[in-house]
Amino acid sequence: MSDSQLGLRGPRGPILLAIMVASGLAALDSTILATAVPSIVANLGDFAQFPWLFSIYLLAQAVSVPVYAKLADVIGRKPILLFGIGLFLVASMVCGVAWSMPVLIVSRALQGLGAGAILPLTNTIAGDIYTVQERAKIQGYLASVWGISSVLGPTLGGLFSQFLSWRWVFFVNLPLGLVAAFLLVRNFHEKVEHRDHRIDYMGAALLTTSLSLLVFGILEGGQVWTWDSVPSLAVLATGGVLFAAFLVLERKAPEPVLPLWVFSRRLLVTTSLVAFALGAILLGLTSYLPTYLVRTLHATPIVAGASIAAIMIGWPVAATFSGKIYLRIGFRRTALVGLCLVIAAVTALALGAATPSLVLVTAGCLVAGLGFGLSATPIIIAAQSSVEWAERGVVTGNNQFSRAVGSAVGVAIFGAVANATLAKTPGGADNPLGVAAAAGSVFYTVLAVALVALAAAWAMPRDEHVKHS
Repeated sequence: MSDSQLGLRGPRGPILLAIMVASGLAALDSTILATAVPSIVANLGDFAQFPWLFSIYLLAQAVSVPVYAKLADVIGRKPILLFGIGLFLVASMVCGVAWSMPVLIVSRALQGLGAGAILPLTNTIAGDIYTVQERAKIQGYLASVWGISSVLGPTLGGLFSQFLSWRWVFFVNLPLGLVAAFLLVRNFHEKVEHRDHRIDYMGAALLTTSLSLLVFGILEGGQVWTWDSVPSLAVLATGGVLFAAFLVLERKAPEPVLPLWVFSRRLLVTTSLVAFALGAILLGLTSYLPTYLVRTLHATPIVAGASIAAIMIGWPVAATFSGKIYLRIGFRRTALVGLCLVIAAVTALALGAATPSLVLVTAGCLVAGLGFGLSATPIIIAAQSSVEWAERGVVTGNNQFSRAVGSAVGVAIFGAVANATLAKTPGGADNPLGVAAAAGSVFYTVLAVALVALAAAWAMPRDEHVKHS
C-alpha cells in the first residue's frame, strides 16, 4: 500500500486522526503543567509538596494501566478509551477550580486514573490497525502529536500563568477531550469476541495499595519523618510486603490484571526496564528544569517553557525517522543510540547546574529529546510486534505501566534528593544557590538512571524475532 493510502486520507485515516487527537489530550497535559508549577506554588503554597502534583498523577496512571489494558483485551479498546477520556475531563474541571494544594493533588489523582487509559490504548489501537512496516511509515503522524504539544504545551502554560491564571492549563483540556471522544465514536469500530471473564479485583487492589505506599514513603522520607524512623520503615515495609503478596496472587489468578508471563520473556523484560527508566528521566527533567530556570535566572514562565519545549521538539523529530532506522539496524541498536544521546545531554546539565545557563539547558533538552525519540518508539513497537492481537493490549499496557511507574517513583526519589539538598542550604528553596544545588543533585541522579537504561537496552535480544503483522 502506498504511503498516501496509509495517511489521513487513506481508508484508516479517520481512525488515525481519532487516536492522534486522543493521544494529544495526554501529550498536552504532559507538557503544559511543568511551566505552571511556579505560579501554582505562589498561589497555593506548599513548595515541598509540589512533586505530588506529578507523582500522584503518574501513580494513579500507573496502577490503572494494567486494569485498562486487561479490560481492553476483554471488552474492546473503544469503550475503555472513551471512559478514560471522560474521567480525565471531569478531573480536569475539578483541578481547574482547586482552592488548595491538597485538593489539587487529589484532583490530579483522578486525572491520572483517566490518563491511564489514553496512551496505552491509543498505542494498542495503532498496533492493531498497522503492521510493523506500516507503523514505521505512519510514525511521523503519531510523533507530530507530541511535536505540536511540545510547542503548544509549554507556551500555553507560560501564557496562562503569566497573563491569565494557571487554572487554564486544566480547562484547556475540555474542548480537546470532547473532540477526541467525538472522533472515536464516529470513526472507530471494532469487532470483539465477547466471552465470560473474571476480573482480578484483588490483584488490582494489592497493586494500587502497594505502589501507593512505596511512593508515599519515598516522597515523605526526610520530610515528615526521618528515613530510619518507625513510620518510614513501616510504610515502606508494608508496601513491599503487599507488592510481594500481589506477585504471589498473580501466579494463581485465572485472569491476572498483570500477567507474570510478560516478565518471563527477555524482550518484554528489557523493554519494560528501558520504559521504566525513560519515564523517570523525562519527569526528572521536566519537573525541575522550569523551577530551576525561574529561581536561578529569574526567567519568565514563557521563557522557561520554551526552553524545556526543546525536549518535545527533538522527540517527535527523532521518532519520525526512527522507523526507517530500526527497520535497517534493528530495535536494539536504535534504542542504544538514543540512550547515548540522553546520557550526553543529562551529563551536560548535571555538570552545568552550578552555573545556570539558558543556552545549555535548551541545548541539553533538545539532545535529550532526540534521544527519547530514538529509544522510546523502538522499544514499544518491538514489544507489540512480538505478540498476537489477544496479548497486544496487555503487552502495550505493561510497557506504558512500566514507564508510568518509573515516572512516579522517579519523581518521588528526585523529590527526596532535592529536598535533602535544600535542607542543607541556608534559605532553602528561597535561595537561588540552594535551588541550583538541588537541581544538580537531581540531574546526577537522573544520569544514574540513564546508565541503568543503557544497560537494559544492551541486554535486549540481538536477534529480534518479531511478527511483522
